[in-house]
This record gives sequence, structure tokens and C-alpha cells, in this order.
Amino acid sequence: SDIQSISHFFIYKVTYLCSFIGGSDCIKANAKSCGECIQAGPNCGWCKKTDFLQEGEPTSARCDDLAALKSKGCPEQDIENPRGSKRVLEDREVTNRKIGAAEKLKPEAITQIQPQKLVLQLRVGEPQTFSLKFKRAEDYPIDLYYLMDLSYSMKDDLENVKSLGTALMREMEKITSDFRIGFGSFVEKTVMPYISTTPAKLRNPCTGDQNCTSPFSYKNVLSLTSEGNKFNELVGKQHISGNLDSPEGGFDAIMQVAVCGVSIGWRNVTRLLVFSTDAGFHFAGDGKLGGIVLPNDGKCHLENNMYTMSHYYDYPSIAHLVQKLSENNIQTIFAVTEEFQAVYKELKNLIPKSAVGTLSSNSSNVIQLIIDAYNSLSSEVILENSKLPKGVTISYKSYCKNGVNDTQEDGRKCSNISIGDEVRFEINVTANECPKKGQNETIKIKPLGFTEEVEINLQFICDCLCQSEGEPNSPACHDGNGTFECGACRCNEGRIGRLCECSTDEVNSEDMDAYCRRENSTEICSNNGECICGQCVCKKRENTNEVYSGKYCECDNFNCDRSNGLICGGNGICKCRVCECFPNFTGSACDCSLDTTPCLAANGQICNGRGTCECGTCNCTDPKFQGPTCEMCQTCLGVCAEHKDCVQCRAFEKGEKKETCSQECMHFNMTRVESRDKLPQPGQPDPLSHCKEKDVDDCWFYFTYSVNSNGEANVHVVETPECPSGPDIIPIVAGVVAGIVLIGLALLLIWKLLMIIHDRREFAKFEKEKMNAKWDTGENPIYKSAVTTVVNPKYEGK
Repeated sequence: SDIQSISHFFIYKVTYLCSFIGGSDCIKANAKSCGECIQAGPNCGWCKKTDFLQEGEPTSARCDDLAALKSKGCPEQDIENPRGSKRVLEDREVTNRKIGAAEKLKPEAITQIQPQKLVLQLRVGEPQTFSLKFKRAEDYPIDLYYLMDLSYSMKDDLENVKSLGTALMREMEKITSDFRIGFGSFVEKTVMPYISTTPAKLRNPCTGDQNCTSPFSYKNVLSLTSEGNKFNELVGKQHISGNLDSPEGGFDAIMQVAVCGVSIGWRNVTRLLVFSTDAGFHFAGDGKLGGIVLPNDGKCHLENNMYTMSHYYDYPSIAHLVQKLSENNIQTIFAVTEEFQAVYKELKNLIPKSAVGTLSSNSSNVIQLIIDAYNSLSSEVILENSKLPKGVTISYKSYCKNGVNDTQEDGRKCSNISIGDEVRFEINVTANECPKKGQNETIKIKPLGFTEEVEINLQFICDCLCQSEGEPNSPACHDGNGTFECGACRCNEGRIGRLCECSTDEVNSEDMDAYCRRENSTEICSNNGECICGQCVCKKRENTNEVYSGKYCECDNFNCDRSNGLICGGNGICKCRVCECFPNFTGSACDCSLDTTPCLAANGQICNGRGTCECGTCNCTDPKFQGPTCEMCQTCLGVCAEHKDCVQCRAFEKGEKKETCSQECMHFNMTRVESRDKLPQPGQPDPLSHCKEKDVDDCWFYFTYSVNSNGEANVHVVETPECPSGPDIIPIVAGVVAGIVLIGLALLLIWKLLMIIHDRREFAKFEKEKMNAKWDTGENPIYKSAVTTVVNPKYEGK
């Protein structure tokens, strides 16, 4: 059906476009076999359908993106696309056990990590993910080995350590019911210049009347035991020794403690090594001072619990110590004095799962130091993996307490874990290439400081299943000249060609070239390929999406007509330089759409019934009309204005066409309604126009005009026009009079205000002139006083 055809082409279009996006890596691989193809990328598949290839296409064209193969006609059942997988072999649940529980479990019966063993089948580029669960078990057994510096400066510390066994046992019972303790001591290499080699100093390296034991490198005094009293007894018999230089030979002792598991008595439980000193340390290279040049071999050399090769092997390096401590799951606690805190903190940063505590001058705080350091170490879990095979990568994502999630390096660890807490890690393992021999590999993941681990067997998918079903010396490969596998021939040595039909001696024969020329042409393979064994093998272009094809490589998929810069306008497929358009498109560049949706007018008609829809655009047949859907007419009246007179004459028997109404206005059906609310509303199937017009009496009348599917015009008109009421004279006259009065009063007030302002200005001017007047104060020469003074001549003033 048409619907099925459209659906098919739609799927075809999507898959074809997808192939342009993702298929390039598969094509670039130029795979000659199915195995090479699936190693090119996780999205690459191999079509084993025998007649899949077109003429001129090389065998490598069978390898492509999955969607592209389907679009080219390869059935899904003929596509080789093996996927990776995971399979859990051992998956014991983590142990739920509380301290003081009645049941006593052996250490090997306690599980803190899940799963324990699994198989991952890896295909190149496809990650496999699994979840790892870790839970700190309560009452988990602990082995603690106390390694002490017995140089002379530690004399007062030894007295406090002598009672350490029973005291530490009591404290550790709060954490675990299964605790063992051991003791070892160290001083220095027994050669110059680290110690004095004179006979007297070898017997007693201390000065004065001090009774010291002979110098030694490392001594295992007490293997791990659960008897605290025995610890006190044996440590109580120890004596201080001495050496010449300040740094001590502690690294020799740590190495022996780590690798001599049998002598020390380590179990597969939590292993703690307490390293107690008040001095620095020698490391690799320092042995040259004593003429020792052989690097430390990292092996156990204990005889009668004494390290016997200190004079033969150099001190171990820090990296060597890190390796051995990690291999043997030993967590180190450095109990050192304040003076050397900075040095050992730097060392702690280099040794995973280690801690540093400040030792008092006489080691009186050593028990609390050990408890605090243990809590710090056990509250953090850090995953590490063994060496990865070449081409394999691993990534971690942690899901810790309180919703804390991390990736990359921080994804390996979780902190602030209490006993009984459960955390989870998501681990991705990816193979980026196949091993040369394709053999299986095994890697291990474990939490640092713990003996439990996850064993992962890696199996690499480097070949297709159909390769194992190949038919050697198959008749399909030119009489047995090759193995027919995965739909193609894999030629025997010395044979070439798609069907192994030629020997290597015949490749350059001129007779063969004749089969690669088109009729009346001198071009071999149209200059787009090379002639191999009488058949054209088309060359590949730099852009892997552009392909030559055809018997003579005369076709391609990139030289078709373009529209909007796209081959076939993006609406078709270029086949042999001709566009094959998708449904609803036509034209040489598939740029003509057959979809009439853009031509639909608001009334539901195509181009308003005034034109034809061509390539998604209206071509208006009436030159008066324009616009996307032929809706605009610059010289036309509107629907309302066009039918106004006819509606007026038929509904109200008035208007310009009153006399000719029966002749000119009978082309529509008319229905009267009581009010505007009763008029037809938008949403009905027929196109509808709402009109509001004035009649000859200046009254408004309302009507609708519509045309049904049969072409009949229908008019609905409100039977009563809306006429404006006459003006109310009294309010108008009153308003005019009141306005005149108010305006007169306002003018009087303004005049009065102006006069007041003018008078005040004149008075102010007068006052100013009065103040500035100046009067002459001289006497009038004509003036005579009215008073005359007469003096009595006889008056003597008495």
C-alpha cells in the first residue's frame, strides 16, 4: 500500500542519513574480513549476504555502520555484529556479622567484597560495566606487627613498649575478638660506616658502662601470636643497641616483614605494621657508602629470625617497598617523634594506605596512636587493579556514603566509612584493540590493605562466528582457490580477485585490462578505479561517504543535482548520478515537494480555490489574486462589503438594491437569528466570515457568510439592527452653560491674580526707590531764624 511504501522510504531515508554520520570509521578501516571489521568500532557490522556487493565495490564495502548496511539492503539476520557480555561466576553475599556473635568464622569465610569472580567478553570500543560492592565487616580479624628501632636513642621508649602486649590486647578487644600481635626490631647494616666494626664495639656499641646488645640489621623477635603475655615477656628481654649515623636501616626491616610472611605468621586478614623510630631512614643508593652495590632483591633472607643479607644487598627503594607492601596487603603506621613528622608525612604520601602518628619522647602514647591510625586507615577504601593488558582501559565511579559520588581517580575511593557501612563502585572495562594472539587475560581488583579481590577473566571478541563456519577450498572461490567465509572469499596464497579467480602473475596482463574498459572508451575503470583480475575495483575517496560504483566505476553518489547546497536537496538518494526522490518529492534535485499542506488556506481550500499547488507553492490562476494561498486581492471588495447590499435588501427590505433584490440577490440561502450569540461560530467545517456593516439608516447589522462543500452560500443575519439612540439635549445644554461659566470664572481669577502680582511689583519698586533717596543737609543762605537772643550789658553772670 501507499502507507507501507511511505513508511519504507522514511526508514530508508533515516538509516541512509545515519550512515553518513557514523559509518565513516567502519569504511575507513578497509576491512578485508569480518574479524577486521568488528575491530574497527562497536557500531560496525559485516554483511555476509553473498550477493550484497554491487559491481565494482570492494570486499571492504561489506563493513559499514549497522544502519547503513540495512539501508543498502542487507537483511538483519545476515549482519554479523557480535556484542560483548558479562557473566558472574562467583557472587557470595557480603558478611553480616557483629562483634561478640556466637558463631566464630574463619577469616577466609568472611566476605567484604562482591562479586568475587566474573568473565567479561570484550569487543573493541564497547565498554562492559559491572558493579562492585564493599562492606566493612564487624569483628574482622587483625594481625599487628610492632617493628621498633632499638638504637640507643630509643632506650626510654623500650621500657614503655615492654608492657604493650597486654595493654594493646585489651584495647583491640573493643574492635575485634580475633587479634594477634608480633614484635621485631632493627638497628642498621653491620658494615662501616654505619656501625663501628672494632671487636669491642661489635660486642657493645654503647659507651661507658651501658650494657648494649651487638648491632644487627633486623631481628624477628616474636612471630604473630594471640598471647599478649608472651609479647611482654620476650620484649622485656630486649636490649638497646647502637650505631654511628643518624638515619637507621628501617627499610631493610620493612622489606623482610613484608615478604617473609611464613616467618612472621601473617594471615589473610587485616595486616598492620607499626614502624616506631625517632630517626630518619636510609634508602636505595645509600648502600654504596658501605661498598654495597647490588640492588635489593625483594626476597626473604631470614635465618634463625635474623636478616642475614644486609651486608650484601642495598636498601630497598621507596617504590620497591610500595610494591611489596601492596602485594602483601600490609597497611603501615609510622609512629615517629615530632622532629621527623615532616619527613614521614612525605613518605606517607608515597605509600598508599599508610598513616603517620606523633610518638611521644618515651612512647607512652603508642597505644592511642595505633588505635587512631587504625581507625583512620580502615575508614577509607581505595581500589587498585593489577597490570592491565595492552589496549585495555579501566575507569571507576564511586557511590559513597551520604550521596557522595566521584569519577576518574577519586572514583577509586570512598572515605569516612564506618564498620558495617556498604559502598558501591561502578567499573567500566574497555578493550581498545585485540591482543595479537587473541588469548584470554586475567586482571584483579582489590581494596588496598585487604586480602580479598575480584578476579576478572577477559575474553576478547576478535573474530566473527561465521569465520569458524568457513569452507576451505570452496568451489565458490573459483574451483577451491580460497576459503568461503562470511559471504566472501578469503583467497589462498598467490590468488587474488573477489572470487580468487586470478593468480598474482596475471594481475598486470593487458588482456585483463580489456575487460575493464567501457565500449568505445580507452579509460580503464572510467579513471575511477583500477583493474584487478579483469574486474574494476573502484577507488575510495577522501570523504568516505562518497562512493564510486558500477561495473566500470562509472557511477557515483555525489554528482547529482543539488538544491540548497545539498545533494538531491536532502530529499532523495543519489544513485549513479541520478536522484531517486523520497515519497512526496520530485524533480531532478528532488526539490519539488508534492505536499499540499503549505498551500492550504485558512478556509481549508487549496490556494483558496483560485490556483494550483506546485512544489508546495500556490500558482494563482486568477491574476487579481496574490499571496501564499492566493488570498490577497488589491482591487477586490471584501466578502462582507461584496454581499452587504444583498443581505440588507433581503433581511430589511432597504438599501441600494431594494428594487432589484429579487433579481440580483437570490444566490444565497438566508437564515434570520435573534441575536449575535446565535450566529455560527468559528470551528465548523465550512469556511466562515463574520461581518458587521452599516445600513442606510446608520444602523449596524451583523451577518455571517459561508460556502459549504457543495458550493452553496449560506447567510445568517441578526434580525434586529443595532441603531444608535438620539442625543439627550438637556445634559448637553447644561454642560455647555456650565462650561462657559467655569471658563469665565477661571479667566476672572487669572486676571485678578495678574493684577495682584503687578501691584506688588510696583509697590516693591517704590519702596526700593524710597530707600535709595539722598537729601542735601547744607543750610539755606536766605534762611533767617525766628529766634533773637539779646544780652543784658549789665549782667555779670552772678
